[in-house]
Amino acid sequence: MAEAQQHIDFIEVKAEDIMAERLQGWELFTQATKWGIGAVIVLLAALYLLWG
Repeated sequence: MAEAQQHIDFIEVKAEDIMAERLQGWELFTQATKWGIGAVIVLLAALYLLWG
């Protein structure tokens, strides 16, 4: 059986790269939270208007 050839390039990870990635994740999380809260409010208002 033939051996699979693997080559891995290691690059330096800088603190700025890590912080940028975490900042982007936080911004996506807060945006999704805002949309989720808005959707719940609209859903509750619709339920109140239909069956309230």
